[in-house]
Amino acid sequence: MLTKTVLFIHGAWMTPACFDDFCSRFEDAGYTCVAPAWPLMDRPVESLRAYPSPDFADVGIEAIVDHYEAIIQEMDEPPLIVGHSFGGLFVQMLLDRGVGAGGVAIDSAPPKGISPTLTAARANWPAFSARNGDERILTIEYSDFAWGFAQTLPEAELQVVFDEHVVPSPGRLFREVGRGPAAVDFDDASRAPLLLISGEEDRTVTTRMNYKNYKKYRKSPATTDYQSFEGRSHWIIAEPGWEEVADYAIQWADAL
Repeated sequence: MLTKTVLFIHGAWMTPACFDDFCSRFEDAGYTCVAPAWPLMDRPVESLRAYPSPDFADVGIEAIVDHYEAIIQEMDEPPLIVGHSFGGLFVQMLLDRGVGAGGVAIDSAPPKGISPTLTAARANWPAFSARNGDERILTIEYSDFAWGFAQTLPEAELQVVFDEHVVPSPGRLFREVGRGPAAVDFDDASRAPLLLISGEEDRTVTTRMNYKNYKKYRKSPATTDYQSFEGRSHWIIAEPGWEEVADYAIQWADAL
């Protein structure tokens, strides 16, 4: 066990509240948990929807990673970093910078060098194709969220998740993902241990993409593990069965 502190990083369209269940599970296992928001997002969901900061459009991948690095540098001990979606990419980038005691990247957005599958391209197309999207704050329509993010949920539950969690996101992120701003050194031997988790029904970041991400690290002697879960969508961190995913991550961290 390398640390008893966990820092959670949410992804696009979400706030730290998406990790509430995971935080409780990790705390029950004896961990101290923190879940800071992205820059300019430390406000209630209703406020983020109605009045996003105009400067939010300028927030890109590097700025978010810098933000979390600064938070971690002020912590009493290097944490385990757990991220979902874009948060999983940020986990990989932070470990690449030598920040953190270990990382868990769940349905991670792809670093540079991993192309989207056709399914992932369709799921993310509204953000990728938005006119001047790299200069705007984008929203996700309910129909797109329902198809690409949490399609395993019943309609009534899906609507609740959308109403309680979904917020705008900087379009710039979607133009930067898979490119230079999202680069990591896959061969780095000094990197802290990393666990990549995928949901087999994920359409936003498919299992094929997650496994390719894992294989990119094959030349590095640093610990890199992979686990997939059947029947799970991109909402793997909070849909039914999330406990199994959280417990797997806890057991992996405990064994380090």
